[in-house]
Amino acid sequence: MPKDPLQDTLTIVMAGGQGERLYPLTRDRAKPAVPFGGIYRIIDFTLSNCLNSGCTRIYVLTQYKSFSLNQHIVMGWNPIFNNPEIGRSISILPPQMRTGPNWYVGTADAIYQNVYTLERERPARVLILAGDHIYKMDYSEMVRFHVERQAELTIACVPVTKDRANQLGIAVTDADHRITGFQEKPKQDAATMPGDPNRCLASMGIYVFDTKALVRRVSSDSKRETAHDFGKNIIPEMISDGARVYAYPFKDENKKDDSYWRDVGTIDSYYEANMDLVSVSPHFNLYDAAWPLRTFREQHPPAKFVFNDKGENPRRGHALDSIVASGVIVSGGTVERSLLSPLVRVNSYSRVINSILMEGVSIGRHAKVQNCIIDKGVSIPEGMEIGFNLEEDRKRFAVTGKGVVVVPKETLVEA
Repeated sequence: MPKDPLQDTLTIVMAGGQGERLYPLTRDRAKPAVPFGGIYRIIDFTLSNCLNSGCTRIYVLTQYKSFSLNQHIVMGWNPIFNNPEIGRSISILPPQMRTGPNWYVGTADAIYQNVYTLERERPARVLILAGDHIYKMDYSEMVRFHVERQAELTIACVPVTKDRANQLGIAVTDADHRITGFQEKPKQDAATMPGDPNRCLASMGIYVFDTKALVRRVSSDSKRETAHDFGKNIIPEMISDGARVYAYPFKDENKKDDSYWRDVGTIDSYYEANMDLVSVSPHFNLYDAAWPLRTFREQHPPAKFVFNDKGENPRRGHALDSIVASGVIVSGGTVERSLLSPLVRVNSYSRVINSILMEGVSIGRHAKVQNCIIDKGVSIPEGMEIGFNLEEDRKRFAVTGKGVVVVPKETLVEA
């Protein structure tokens, strides 16, 4: 085994997701391009993992409304990864062949459409990642695990509660972590972990394939009427054929008591994951110098908080239990338990509570917003209240089942 198995491993990041359940945040962008945590995009967490793990050759497969995602990768990640002198590169791969009404029919089809790249690069193995999950992981350890077991396929797995089994692929393993059975999103009778009837072993959608096995499997699958999907077709077929398929136990570099891996596939889960970040001790640590998280940001001046008037109705610019990015001006307004992205302005006597304000949002004087996600470039008029009367809010905006109000990107909001 080579000292560093990643040197002969090609990394493919699947970043073409439409993210229908995140609408309207995905109305104008792919799910991996959705902002998260004030200054990041969702894909930044996967790419930061790649950089911290030592991945050298990365291809990002894009598809749905990919302009802002492509721009983010070119401006933010190309300067970091593209260094031919040390053999490091990142490239964007759009769909290469159209096989139906959609560009990519399934995960296996996405790889099949890019078989030419694998044949040209000729890596010993391929690391396949999802570009729309939030977590920290050292991929080099998983690749080493794969090589040591001489596996054809290794799947990163994490324990989940049984009630989540119908949303994920569930693996059945033996004592050596070899997968002997696989259920894709079982509606009932999900296989539980040995000795633990309340938890299942779930696929994280992270795979290491032997390249020859991968090319053979997706090429064969392309000739049949299937869903062209790893979980529904390729993995069960490989297990049935007796292929060496293993489960890699997820080792969380977040280093908290509980493993952190989030799909943020719905507005409510996205909102909750963001709001966790402003707590005193969040589940996900953005500030770990041992596992740096990178992104692209334009240069902005520092955040500024102005006005500290006295009297009966004081005008004070301050933020409590919040994340505030550069370029923000809190001008006599109050911010509580919120995330403010760059260039947000909160004007006098206004209040922002339990909310996510994306880049360039402006909150007018005396306006109040709570439990909101306000997308880029929206101006909330003076005196308006959002999040206090959900019946009225539903007439103009999207409101989730848990009462989160979403104002879409660049919406013209009238008082």
